[in-house]
Amino acid sequence: MFLTGSIFLLAFLIPVLSHAQDTTNAKYLSLQEAIDLSIKNSKQLKSSEARIEEATGAVREAEDNKLPSASVSGSYLRLTTPTVSLKTKAFGGGSDSTGGGSSSKISQAMYGMFNVSLPIYAGGRIRYGIESAKYLQEAVTLDGEGNKEAVILNTINAYTNLYKASVTVNVVKQNLLQSLHRDSVLSRLEQNGLLARNDLLKAQLQSSNIELSVLDAENNQKIANVNMNLMLGLPEQTQIVIDSSSFEKPVSLKNLEEYEQLALQNRKDILALSFREKAASTGIAAAKAEMYPSIALTGGYVAADIPHFITITNAITFGVGVKYDLGSLWKTKAKIVQAQAREKEISAGQAQLDDDVRLQVNKDYENILLSQKKTEVYQKAVAQATENYRITKNKYDNNLVNTSDLLDANVSLLQSEISLAVAKADVLLAYDKLLETSGLINNK
Repeated sequence: MFLTGSIFLLAFLIPVLSHAQDTTNAKYLSLQEAIDLSIKNSKQLKSSEARIEEATGAVREAEDNKLPSASVSGSYLRLTTPTVSLKTKAFGGGSDSTGGGSSSKISQAMYGMFNVSLPIYAGGRIRYGIESAKYLQEAVTLDGEGNKEAVILNTINAYTNLYKASVTVNVVKQNLLQSLHRDSVLSRLEQNGLLARNDLLKAQLQSSNIELSVLDAENNQKIANVNMNLMLGLPEQTQIVIDSSSFEKPVSLKNLEEYEQLALQNRKDILALSFREKAASTGIAAAKAEMYPSIALTGGYVAADIPHFITITNAITFGVGVKYDLGSLWKTKAKIVQAQAREKEISAGQAQLDDDVRLQVNKDYENILLSQKKTEVYQKAVAQATENYRITKNKYDNNLVNTSDLLDANVSLLQSEISLAVAKADVLLAYDKLLETSGLINNK
C-alpha cells in the first residue's frame, strides 16, 4: 500500500517538475526591466508623444508669423468689346485727347503680381501667440510625463499581481503535496483498522478542495501573466518569472507633511495646469492686442499686358502698409471676456486640484501604514498558526484530537501563509502608489 501512495505522489510531482523544467525557457524579468519595457512599448505614451509633436508644431506655426509672407497671383482674361477713353493733359495746354478714334480692338488682358509683406508691429498679437503656444507645449509635455508615471505605476501593479498569483500557486501546491502525503498515511491506517473511514474521507475531501484551489490559483496566474505580456509588448504565451527580491526591500517613510509639499511641487498635472493658466492669461493680452493696428513693410512687382493697348514691366513697389480693423473696437470686448473667464476657470481648477492632491496623499499615506500593520499581524498569525498546527499534529499523533481538528489547523496555516505573502507585496504597492501621488515615482 505504501508503494501505491508513493506512485500517486510521484504522479502528481511529475507535472510539477515538468513545469519547473519549462521555466528554464521562461523570461526572467526584474521589476526595473518590466518598467523599461512598458515605457518603451506603451501605446498610451506613443499617443502622448504625438500630442507633444503637435504642440511643438503649434509653436513653430506661431513663430512663423514673424517671417515675411509672400504671394504670387496672375490672370488671363477675355474681354468683350470695351469702350476705352484715355484722358491726359499736356504739359503746356489744357486740351484733352481721347482714344475714341482708335481702331485698336481689345479682346484680352494678362497681368501678374508678386507681393512681399514683413510685419513690424501687430499690437503684440504675434508675441502673445508664441508665448501661449510655448506654455501649452510645456503643459502637454508635462501631461506626457504624468502619463509616464501612470504607466510605471500600472506596471508595478501588474508585476505585483503576478507575484501574488505566483506565491499563491506555490503555497497551495506545497500544501497539496502535504495533504496527499497525509492521505496516503491515513489510507494505510484505515486499511489496518486504525482509522475510521469517515476521517479518511474528510482528509481526502480537503485534498480535493486544495486541488481546486490550485486550479483557481493557476488560472489567476495565467491571466496575470497574459496581462503583463500585453502591457510589456511581449508575446502572449511568454512565461514571466518574477524576481521575488523586489518585494524584500525595506520601506522608508517621510512624514505626511513632506509628501504633501513634494506632491504640490512635483505633480505633473499641477505643473501642467499652471502653464495652462499662464497661456490663458496670455490669451487675454492677445485678445486686447486685436484693438491695435498692424504695420508691415511691403514690396512687390507688377507686370501687365493688354495687346494692342498697353504693356507694363518692371513696376516695382515698396513702402509701409498700415491696417486697422475698426470693428475690433466693439468686437474685441467679447473675446476679452471669454479669455478672462477661461483664466478664472483654470484658476479655480488649480485650487480644486491642490485639495484633491492633498486628499490623495493622505489616503495613500494611511493605506501604507495600514498595510504595514496588517503585515505585522499576519506575521504573528503565521507564527501562531505554525505553532497551533505543530501542537495539533502532536495531539493527533497521540489520539487526543480528531482528524477534523488537524485539517482545520492545516487550513489556518495555509491561509495565514498566503495572507502574509500578499500583505508584504501590498506594502510595496502602497508605497509606490504614494510615490506616484507625490510625483516621485519616476525618481525611484
